[in-house]
Amino acid sequence: MGMKYKLYPSEIWSHIHASIDKALLQNPRPIAAFDADGTLWDTDLGESFFRYKIDRNLVELPEDPWNHYFELKKKHGDPRTAYLWLAQILKGQKIDQVQTWAQESVKALAPVPVFEEQKKLIETFKSRGVQVYIVTASIKWAVEAGAALVGLTPDDVIGIETDVQDGVVTDRPQGIITHREGKAEALLHATGGKKPFFCSGNTMGDLELLECSTDLKLAVSAASRDDRIFRTEDDLQKLAMERGWLHHRFIVSE
Repeated sequence: MGMKYKLYPSEIWSHIHASIDKALLQNPRPIAAFDADGTLWDTDLGESFFRYKIDRNLVELPEDPWNHYFELKKKHGDPRTAYLWLAQILKGQKIDQVQTWAQESVKALAPVPVFEEQKKLIETFKSRGVQVYIVTASIKWAVEAGAALVGLTPDDVIGIETDVQDGVVTDRPQGIITHREGKAEALLHATGGKKPFFCSGNTMGDLELLECSTDLKLAVSAASRDDRIFRTEDDLQKLAMERGWLHHRFIVSE
């Protein structure tokens, strides 16, 4: 058994059920959206997939790939180039090969530490006819492989990708870079402008996604104090408290 995560208190569930009822009155197919890494599971599938490719020499990479990635992330204070680069390094690979690698990379992590409460929440939404999306700043192909763990399909995943031509990955950007405001933008693009009634995320990178929700916003957190995402998760938790949003820490705070 992995970590034991704290369950949602009953008031979170009652807010959610009331919100679904309300959303269904306004719309037969309401929308809910979740960030992926750190929100649905206590790991980063995007970075795991990167590690998987490095460890197995699957693609051509610079001398110190992690350092290259972290430096790119810091450049001009804008990590979008780095996020796109994680897709661009797959240039020349067949897309079905990439998808197979992504699935193997998730299998290599097994058991993936899924937040069972989020999985239960997605099942609740689906049973009521809510359409659920995952919106991630990781590459779409990496997260597609994890979607099944929470009962979703690759089509439900919106993430960073490059153009695929004749089944082969190119390095040309495709679609919106799903970081910060790009997350909200890409979701609304996918829904034809229809706003979600519920969004959940774990870091300040999910702020605009949460803000585009018409009703409930749920900020979650599980990083320990020494984790590099602890601060950004903590900032989102504090903001959620200030704004009266739903918030939950999956682990007992140290």
